[in-house]
Amino acid sequence: MEIKELSLQKAIEGLRTRKFSSVDLTKACLEAMQKQEKNLAAFLEVASQSALAQAKEADQKITEGKASLLTGLPLAVKDNILVKDLRCTAGSKILENYVAPYDATVIRRLKSQQAVILGKTNLDEFAMGSSTENSAFQVTHNPYDLERVPGGSSGGSAAAVKAGEALYSLGSDTGGSVRQPAAFCGVVGLKPTYGAVSRYGLIAFASSLDQIGPITKTVAGSRLVFQAIQGKDPHDATSQNVQIEETKREEKLTIGLLKENLLESVDPRIVQRIQEIITILKEQDYQMEVVDLPHLLYALPAYYIIAPAEASANLARYDGIKYGASMPAATLQEVYQETRGQMFGREVKRRIMLGTFVLSAGYTEAYYKRAWKVRKLLARDFQKAFSKVDVIISPTTPSLPFKIGEKTKDPVQMYLSDLFTAPANLAGLPALTVPVGEIEGLPVGLQIMAPAFREERLFQLGESIES
Repeated sequence: MEIKELSLQKAIEGLRTRKFSSVDLTKACLEAMQKQEKNLAAFLEVASQSALAQAKEADQKITEGKASLLTGLPLAVKDNILVKDLRCTAGSKILENYVAPYDATVIRRLKSQQAVILGKTNLDEFAMGSSTENSAFQVTHNPYDLERVPGGSSGGSAAAVKAGEALYSLGSDTGGSVRQPAAFCGVVGLKPTYGAVSRYGLIAFASSLDQIGPITKTVAGSRLVFQAIQGKDPHDATSQNVQIEETKREEKLTIGLLKENLLESVDPRIVQRIQEIITILKEQDYQMEVVDLPHLLYALPAYYIIAPAEASANLARYDGIKYGASMPAATLQEVYQETRGQMFGREVKRRIMLGTFVLSAGYTEAYYKRAWKVRKLLARDFQKAFSKVDVIISPTTPSLPFKIGEKTKDPVQMYLSDLFTAPANLAGLPALTVPVGEIEGLPVGLQIMAPAFREERLFQLGESIES
């Protein structure tokens, strides 16, 4: 059994036909970690004993004929999603010793299907980054080339799946943090519609943008995990009980293409690869139409005002008083200053300061409220475009995976990694990245966006591209 090549569908088939057991799968993942983790550094914590115990229980369920689709399949969980009795650090020193007292809703739903949780994966601190270099604990490496980044902030989750250290994983996506690392690691990543998946038990970065999504080897695997975790949750007021489109359309989807001027900052080799895919789709009788998204160019600046503003409010709770790390000091003010000053990393501090600035007196109108206006205009652009087309495709990332340390000194260059992914978060739309080959041995991702709660369109086109 080659664990690196094993998709969820093949694993399910193998478990049902008793080709192997859940314990076999779990041991194979743990062995892959033993061989690779020293160089890869995808995991922050491995729960091998509890994982093997869960696998034995799963095998019993399969034997009794009481198994669900995901029973016995080992997964990795990004370390900003709470798993009861495991540490949840969010990649930060300030939460280094925090043990989750309860399960996130997505974890509870997966546990109800007897999924096997292998451990917690590395991420940029509080999910703020595009390279997994901002973790307070370690730098994760790309399985394709250990000198390159795996993307971020869910870099550990994407690297673990690609390297065969987990069959699938969960990440969080605030501006592209599932899709960008999935593209950089040559796997499939889904950002669901805002509200389709509960955020209860996800450590908040930017509450109006965050979504939990799966990282898998195939599009069919992404559909399976999404169906297991989606749905209304009384613990999350933003979650919605909306009927997800479940059946495939019989007619071919109409595909929207971005105008050429929006691709000027993209690596020409990636543009050429996307064009090759478009040509193949045209040969398969897919209709194409160029869509006008006039405010797309303003999406990234708007995102980097709204997200830090929300982060500055969300991270105010880490003050050294209630929970998390606390530095001793003479006065309350000094406790705040010492704890936050020493325990937050550089990127987190940068975003808190930026967010506090745009929310401060005299600047809210000029920056924050204006960014929200752009957000509404962008949502309107997408609404208009989706009245003509069923989906919109684009590159997932403007560049190939870059080398570790290459962009850490220039935050703006790093932020440009979210160029094509952030718009879906701002508009609350679902988006999927699918691998479409390699350039000089490095993977390329193609992104598909659809109207809200139309994830099935993403899976339909994604499977067509995959085949």
